[in-house]
Amino acid sequence: MYARWGKPAFDIVMSLCLLPVLALICLVLLCLNPFFNRGPLFYMQPRMGRGCRAFSAIKFRSMTSAERIMRSAEDPLEHDRITPLGRIMRRCRVDELPQIINVLRGEMSLIGPRPDYFHHARRYVRNVAGYRRRHDVRPGISGLAQTDLGYVDDSEGTRRKVVLDLRYVDEMSLRLDLYVFWRTLVTVCGRKGC
Repeated sequence: MYARWGKPAFDIVMSLCLLPVLALICLVLLCLNPFFNRGPLFYMQPRMGRGCRAFSAIKFRSMTSAERIMRSAEDPLEHDRITPLGRIMRRCRVDELPQIINVLRGEMSLIGPRPDYFHHARRYVRNVAGYRRRHDVRPGISGLAQTDLGYVDDSEGTRRKVVLDLRYVDEMSLRLDLYVFWRTLVTVCGRKGC
């Protein structure tokens, strides 16, 4: 019952409440970008969504234009390409905030398994047990694996992430969503991001 009616209502109400925050941050970034993050404000990347279908996730751009270079799933994150303003946005997790537009479009949820870059995810579907089943639900801006495990960048980390994602899929409830929402706020306020 919650998955069908309560969760979509929670997503829409909370996303609408966050729209003014998104608008304010957009204005601030429009002023700062020419000095600290030259280039477009937004970045769209294909991610794997519900049913393993691709969608374009919207983010505030935090890297130089070289970010379009293909990086394999096993490559370490290239911190040298993150702009000074991008580093602050990532630390505060503000770069993910535009994904509330994805939530309002029905492509994502506020809470759920984080969507991976589509080309990496296609490999994980073939090589990581249970990975396909995490796409039985809409992906989330934040998720249980992010709050309890953090960022992973290798196959073993992906396997641990899938275990938590499948736990979320199996136990999805308002209580669990509120837990993840609270843990996300603690992470953002504690600036424990990238």
